[in-house]
Amino acid sequence: MTESSARWIAEQRFEGIASSHAIVMDGDKKVGSSPAELVLIALCGCTGYDVVSILRKKREPFTSLEVRAEAERAPNPPAVYTEIHLVYRVEGTVSRKAVEDAVRLSEQKYCSVSAMLQKTAKISYKIEYSAS
Repeated sequence: MTESSARWIAEQRFEGIASSHAIVMDGDKKVGSSPAELVLIALCGCTGYDVVSILRKKREPFTSLEVRAEAERAPNPPAVYTEIHLVYRVEGTVSRKAVEDAVRLSEQKYCSVSAMLQKTAKISYKIEYSAS
């Protein structure tokens, strides 16, 4: 079982706690990310984790991976994400097929955050390569 909590601090700020780690969420985006922004960060981290894990298992010589999300939300409450575009930036002398396979596996099989978001959002992606 996974447990988390959020404790109101002040104004629109909450301290979010999961296990032994804490973060600040701020609905006004003054001192922390909003809860909806944290969902996108979670998506980037989840799929990034998968891609790194798969590329390491394949012994691909990547030197850097960055995942960026660009998203659109519904105009009315609840303002769920309706479209999310992920951009994977990979550096190193990697096989393009290996990276494409890793991204596809993350999207279709491993990333639980992606699986949840696909219920309301169309998720697309592109991969950018750079030799290091």
